[in-house]
Amino acid sequence: MVKMRALLSGYYGKGNGGDEALLATLLQMLPPDVTPVVLSGNPEETSRRYGVESYNRMALFPVLKALRSCDAFIWGGGSLMQDVTSRISPFYYGGLMALAQMLGLKTVAWGQGIGPLVHPQTRWLARRNFAGCTKVSVRDRSSSALLSDWGIPHILAPDPVWALESKPVPELADLPTPRIALTLRNHPHLTPKRLTNLTRALIDLQTATQAFILLLPFQKSEDLEIAEQIQPQLKNSSQTICLEDPQLLKGAFRGVDMAIGMRLHSLIMAASENCRCFALSYDPKVNRLMENLAIPGWDLKDLPDDANLISQTWIDYYQHGQALSSEKIQSLLNNAFLHRELLREIL
Repeated sequence: MVKMRALLSGYYGKGNGGDEALLATLLQMLPPDVTPVVLSGNPEETSRRYGVESYNRMALFPVLKALRSCDAFIWGGGSLMQDVTSRISPFYYGGLMALAQMLGLKTVAWGQGIGPLVHPQTRWLARRNFAGCTKVSVRDRSSSALLSDWGIPHILAPDPVWALESKPVPELADLPTPRIALTLRNHPHLTPKRLTNLTRALIDLQTATQAFILLLPFQKSEDLEIAEQIQPQLKNSSQTICLEDPQLLKGAFRGVDMAIGMRLHSLIMAASENCRCFALSYDPKVNRLMENLAIPGWDLKDLPDDANLISQTWIDYYQHGQALSSEKIQSLLNNAFLHRELLREIL
């Protein structure tokens, strides 16, 4: 029997831990009789890490050849259709989806977070793309509300990464406890003044709790420089760990008492590993998660100017805050598998 081939498209091969986690989860959820083909910014690395056929996402002829060789096309999770960080990005992903639909492939928008869509052209394109999909799943209520307004059938389920299988990180075994994890990323809202205040607050938090600070860059190009600025000020009570494997990255939050994170998937991974979370939001998708799970935090634009207020808020939360209940975590994990059921239905 000839196996079905599915072309997977997302922000893969760019060294972003969250997007790699979505790919790893998608591969984990694909039916075993489906052969995945992945479009990647680094196809050699993607093939090596996941053992899959992979092509350069920006190479026109290999992409067209891959499309023609496949039976299904999948937008593999994340905020692909948004026009705030890039005006070009939605036309890239939307163009691929439109082409796949023209070629008669089964098309799936999987684990999507839609928007923000500021410009009329990208909003029109997104609506057309989603309307043409065979199946659609989204990860948050505002995306679901938008599709409902457009009259597009879909399922709503938690972000697929809730269901990613984690692996223990051997080099963490000998590090001191308790531990606090930090994930910051480069962003215009993280100004030098705000970073200075956050660093001062982190030093005070470490002094008050005697916790070991684990700095976890999710994307080296955006996060590592910030971690390297902060770590020397924490002397011997911290370590920066760069993990490329998303299952290990999720496993790094095992045994962590509190996580402070800007990145959406750092908060999802931490919460799923029974860790208290405090959010520093730079994007509506992080605000949505904070709202859905009642995660405390600040929008970076509203970050207090007083480092002492920041540190005291963190200390209070460290001492009195609670992680999600085990029942809530299990419910989120179970519901995240609805994304897998959707794949099984269509593939």
